[in-house]
Amino acid sequence: MLSTMVVSFGFAWWLGLYLLARDVRKPVLHRTAAGLLAYAVVVAFDLAPSVLVAVPAVAWTGTIACWLPARFDRWWKLGALPVLALSAFSPLVAAVPLVAAFGLFLRHRPARVGGVVAAATLVFAMGDGLLLLGFDLLPRQVLLAGVGFDLVLLGIAVAVADAFHEGEAVRADMVRSLVVSLGTAFLFGGQVALFMLRPDSHLEPLLFGTVAAAVAVQVFASPLAAAVDRVALPGLAKDRAELREVVDALPRRDPLADLDEAEFTRLTRRALSGYGDLGKLVASPLTNLPVIKARLAARGAADQPVERAVELKALLLESVLRLKPKDGDFGTSDEWRHYNALYFYYVAGIRPYSARTKREDLDPDSKKALAWFVGQVPERTLHNWQNAGAKLVAADLLAQFERR
Repeated sequence: MLSTMVVSFGFAWWLGLYLLARDVRKPVLHRTAAGLLAYAVVVAFDLAPSVLVAVPAVAWTGTIACWLPARFDRWWKLGALPVLALSAFSPLVAAVPLVAAFGLFLRHRPARVGGVVAAATLVFAMGDGLLLLGFDLLPRQVLLAGVGFDLVLLGIAVAVADAFHEGEAVRADMVRSLVVSLGTAFLFGGQVALFMLRPDSHLEPLLFGTVAAAVAVQVFASPLAAAVDRVALPGLAKDRAELREVVDALPRRDPLADLDEAEFTRLTRRALSGYGDLGKLVASPLTNLPVIKARLAARGAADQPVERAVELKALLLESVLRLKPKDGDFGTSDEWRHYNALYFYYVAGIRPYSARTKREDLDPDSKKALAWFVGQVPERTLHNWQNAGAKLVAADLLAQFERR
């Protein structure tokens, strides 16, 4: 039955920490978490049933008190420690306030989770009673697992109620947290389980495997998070990936030091290449241009990395648009080539030489540009035009830099 105990421990430990991570300052969350974590410790160290009953029961009573009038919460705060102390001599003492709180809860229960909490409390009390009285109706491991199930059910109800109170959705966030926790637990716990199957094996490979897994989890944190998001949060995976790229890019950003014209042009070319990628723009040293700080101040925006990246993107677009001739919306003469090479490729997102990128949402001018690139402009020529256009954009940015 070790596997049952491990699963019970894992779910209780995960949910307890999850509730603490939501907001450790909220009594309803940290009290429920205390009960779950105490249960997990009891399971892990095979402590006496009296400990299993006392701490979770007192914590559960405190959780219920959060949904009762304020005076009951004050009474719980005054009585929690004395009840725990007396429970060391008689575990049934902890059941008294739980039963009283249960009766009061039936009168004041919240509509959204009241039924679930009431049912879980009743089954929890029955399981604790069987453990304390030593009845052999069910094996101890089964009773422990049942008590753990009740605690997890209460924890989920508390998380749902808290999310409802905060105006948040909780299912997707909880599923993602659970998937990550299960994967990590399997990665590390699986190695230990394999060695437990071979008691005569040496522990050195386990040590190296644990270190390797820990390092890999840290190094590949972002790709692993992206993979989990695609499974648990498919609708938000793209947005979360963009935000992670922004965060990961911050340490890679170099301060804007004294740059010569060639280096400034190279940075401009790189920023244009990342025009549609906010993470790359955040990492660009060009976000430290004085003109960007001045523009942020002018529109009353916060001076922070994402806002700087957004402003750099707008600045690049303005410089590219200055390259556009005045004689229409699209043309193919020599004076149009720099604008076409930068605007339609980077801003409009046309990829004329990519077989995998097919756009169905192009406007008429973009369709004309796509046909022109494919039919009349070799890829190398487009690359040269982009380099030349980047020099013009860099000169425009540099002029604004020098004016500041």
